[in-house]
Amino acid sequence: MRIPVSWLAEYAALPADLSTADLDAALVEAGLEVEEVEDLRANVTGPLVVGRVASIVELTDFKKPIRHCQVEVGEAEPRSIICGARNFAEGDLVVVALPGAELPGGFKIASRQTYGRLSDGMICSARELGVSDDHEGIIVLPEGTVGEDARPLIGLDDVVFELAITPDMGYCFSVRGIAREVAHRLGVAFTDPAGIEKEEPATSSQPFPIRVETDGCSRFTLCAVRGVDANAESPKWMAKRLTQAGMRPLGLAVDVTNYLMLELGHPLHAFDRDKLNGGLVVRCAHAGETLKTLDDAVRKLDPEDMVICDETGPLSLAGVMGGQTSEVGPTTQDVLIEAAHWNPVAIARTSRRHKLTSEASKRYERGADPALSLIAAQRAAALLVEYGGGSLEPEIADIDHREPAKQIMIPVGLPSKTVGVEYDRYLVVSMLEAAGCTVGVVGDEVLAVTPASWRPDLTDPVDLVEEVARLHGYSHIPSSIPRAIAGTGLTSSQRRRRRVARALADNGFVETYTFPFVTRDRADELGLDEKDPQRDAVAVLNPLDDAAPLLRTTVLASLVNAVRTNLARGAKDLAVFEEGLVFKPAEGWTELDVVELPVTRRPDDEAIAAAIRRLPVQPRHVAAILCGQAVPAGIGEPGRAVDWADAVEAAGIVVEAAGAEMTAAQGKAAPWHPGRCAEINVDGSVIGHAGELHPEVCEALGLPKRTVAMELDLTAIPLPGLAPAPVVSHYPATLIDVAVVVAESVPAGEVEAALREGAGELLDSLRLFDVYRDAKLGEDRKSLAFKLELRAADRTLTNEEGVAVRDAAVAVAAERYGAAIRD
Repeated sequence: MRIPVSWLAEYAALPADLSTADLDAALVEAGLEVEEVEDLRANVTGPLVVGRVASIVELTDFKKPIRHCQVEVGEAEPRSIICGARNFAEGDLVVVALPGAELPGGFKIASRQTYGRLSDGMICSARELGVSDDHEGIIVLPEGTVGEDARPLIGLDDVVFELAITPDMGYCFSVRGIAREVAHRLGVAFTDPAGIEKEEPATSSQPFPIRVETDGCSRFTLCAVRGVDANAESPKWMAKRLTQAGMRPLGLAVDVTNYLMLELGHPLHAFDRDKLNGGLVVRCAHAGETLKTLDDAVRKLDPEDMVICDETGPLSLAGVMGGQTSEVGPTTQDVLIEAAHWNPVAIARTSRRHKLTSEASKRYERGADPALSLIAAQRAAALLVEYGGGSLEPEIADIDHREPAKQIMIPVGLPSKTVGVEYDRYLVVSMLEAAGCTVGVVGDEVLAVTPASWRPDLTDPVDLVEEVARLHGYSHIPSSIPRAIAGTGLTSSQRRRRRVARALADNGFVETYTFPFVTRDRADELGLDEKDPQRDAVAVLNPLDDAAPLLRTTVLASLVNAVRTNLARGAKDLAVFEEGLVFKPAEGWTELDVVELPVTRRPDDEAIAAAIRRLPVQPRHVAAILCGQAVPAGIGEPGRAVDWADAVEAAGIVVEAAGAEMTAAQGKAAPWHPGRCAEINVDGSVIGHAGELHPEVCEALGLPKRTVAMELDLTAIPLPGLAPAPVVSHYPATLIDVAVVVAESVPAGEVEAALREGAGELLDSLRLFDVYRDAKLGEDRKSLAFKLELRAADRTLTNEEGVAVRDAAVAVAAERYGAAIRD
């Protein structure tokens, strides 16, 4: 909202020496957001004076009408000025920019020869001076002294503040509300523009028949003016203020309603009485009704829209915009002034439903003052009579269904307790009264507060606490940093999650985050069996996307979306991972099992416990997908495509970073290829799978062939205990190689575990370095070659000790898997 300081000063007694910066600070301290400060005095620099047109000579030798004027500007001789405008005559007072002046846009005025004459200045229009967009002719002043500064006469001696009015301060969507706040902040007198005229009571007869049939209208008033020139030119002072506030003057009736809306914050509407048929009815729209609003759009009305109607149908979209059928026009003589109070929520919904935001709807949806309806209508009628002629009809209609304001009980000490600043009783009462509230006392420590009619936002004790703090001044609230309570840092689970993510990133994976919502078809696309528990997904009642209402039961189900997006954008070689929650239904849960919790009060303990029991189980998984080239091709290098071993390696990275050891075995699970799937075990429990995705799954999901993936249940990996301090030996290691022959079906990892167990404490490291198959070994037999590194902490091992350790290791492998040392 734009508000000129001169208009503000009419109702707040601003000190004469108040600077723009101090007024800016007062507005900010009051809680108002100052977006821009426009100093109109700087729009035009140099001499800008009042001139009188002494003579006019019409020059007819040119394609367009040109006038050669002699203009008196308070000097010994008149100035010779060339002008093309024709809306002024000899003797008129005009605004003259003399040589040396600079107009908006950097337009400098100088003496020059044009049209064969000397032009020693410029007669200015409102648009050329930046006063308004009106360019139909130059400014003709109603009064003024020749030679005096013209800026005060045309509004260029003012400063305009542009404020962003927040929804909780809707009462400041008016000069009245802002003046009240500024007057309190500066400690000066405030004159309420709504109290200038006394409210006249409603009469027994109405100026026009009216009936209210909806609860959304709590007050409806009508005043009538007959024989008025509704399209007469508005007074200069009114037009100037409207222009400074960002509105274009349109005609007296419209300008009066706009002016009072800006001044009082209460929207008004003017009807052409002669265009109305029968009485007015305020009701909700009927299904199928339409209305052509003033913006020339035909709108299909909703049954929740409130409308003002006559016998022909809707005339106005209540609280938002009027209709064209009853608007004031060039032939209007009799005007009905309507002022009403509408339900803020209903107006907000109508405005959003029709994507139609107006100055009226902005104020109504924030809560206009219902006490001003009749006062605003009476003032509008009086202004129409004063500047447009006509006569004011004595009948006044005022249908008033307002409910009395509710008292709010607030302990005197609540502001101090909440804000942390000591507010005594006198201060609390005075600040609440400054907010327009009526304050009574209940007992020794409780106040009974009745909010003002213009403060519908005050409904709870905490609202009153905020008013005390705001009006007393936020600067009185000390700025202090709360003392941080010593904590234990990250939990073990959090540290493990960071280690896992860092380990994958260090190995070339890129972390991504996806929405945990999936489509109902995703389980089929992943090839899950009908009895697979991963199909039992929890549905969201109000999903962000109706096409994806299910919470994921596997991270791969949503991670694949990120992969497809990157593939669609041209990326071919991908290695992405995500660590996040999956959601599994609570025991005994069904999709129709819903707990209704009230929102108007705290649910009882039983309802809360029932809701908690139905919360889904949420283990934390980590998943990765790889496709394309694992090693890019280079000069003389063919490169390498990703394969199932890369997925198993990624699983190993995760398990190692989690502080555990894994074993991999042949597995079979959807969505992996049955022959290229590894089952990942930790401490004898299956925590996930890794390998190549099934070809049908790749096709269904739109992934490249041979895409590989892994997914592990991070929650199922036990948290590591305290790691023992490593023992560093300075004695040399003993290296021994051993090759054992086992059946083809025996996993190498299990043989390695047996050798490690048999070797005991002297084993420093064990590594498989060769796998050999030959007919000499026997059918379905293979040879596994391991390198053992042995070391003692207190001595150098002998060869005999090394051989003994090797034999002990082989003995365990022989007992479990029939291993024999290869000759």
